[in-house]
Amino acid sequence: MAKTKEKEIEKEKPEERLGQLQIAEQSLQNLLLQKQVFQLELNETNNAFEELKKSNDGDVFKIVGTLMFKSNKTQLTKDLEKKRDILNLRIKAIEKQEEGIKDKLMKVREEIIKGFKKA
Repeated sequence: MAKTKEKEIEKEKPEERLGQLQIAEQSLQNLLLQKQVFQLELNETNNAFEELKKSNDGDVFKIVGTLMFKSNKTQLTKDLEKKRDILNLRIKAIEKQEEGIKDKLMKVREEIIKGFKKA
């Protein structure tokens, strides 16, 4: 089965492989943008968490959209920890996808180079 797939790949023109390479590169760029957005949000969450630690044990305020609500420090701390955990999971998932796409890019590049050398 692997040999038939290799034969199919060899039959593809280098131009077709270039198209696949461009698509994979665009996918990688999209993932990197998503990762950057999540990392920025994680930084903001960490900063908010640190400021919350510095505050007194009294009431704190939470901004939701354009509104500010009075909140409990303990509950807000739990919310920020949960948000931080979710963001870390999302970043790790994106990093796994990123590695897969990078591997695919390397394979396609190698195949393109081989195809041009044969031509």
